[in-house]
Amino acid sequence: MAYILIASARPDALAPFIAALAEAGCRVDLAPTAKAAQEAVRHEAPTLCLVDGDLPDLTALGLVSRLVEINACVTSAVVSPLTDEAFHEAGEGLGILTRLSPGPGPDEAKTLLAALAAIA
Repeated sequence: MAYILIASARPDALAPFIAALAEAGCRVDLAPTAKAAQEAVRHEAPTLCLVDGDLPDLTALGLVSRLVEINACVTSAVVSPLTDEAFHEAGEGLGILTRLSPGPGPDEAKTLLAALAAIA
């Protein structure tokens, strides 16, 4: 069972996405701030950390950078309005699995899980 930590201050907006992950058998935990996500990763490394770009205390890419410092084995994905090309440029070197567009739903959850399975 995959353990997915979602760092987001807006879990209601991600509810269909989160529900699809849970229905697929994933254990999903929520962290409302970057600080809470960092503490969660220190306690137990998730299979994947999904970072929403709307965190109150740190940018998404800033959090990914800090997570890599805590545990370089944590895979991350980021919710971002940037184009794939702009996102690749901004996040280069951070080892981010993929970018999800804002408001991801069940289809994006399936795609994310397939990408995660491909690297496992």
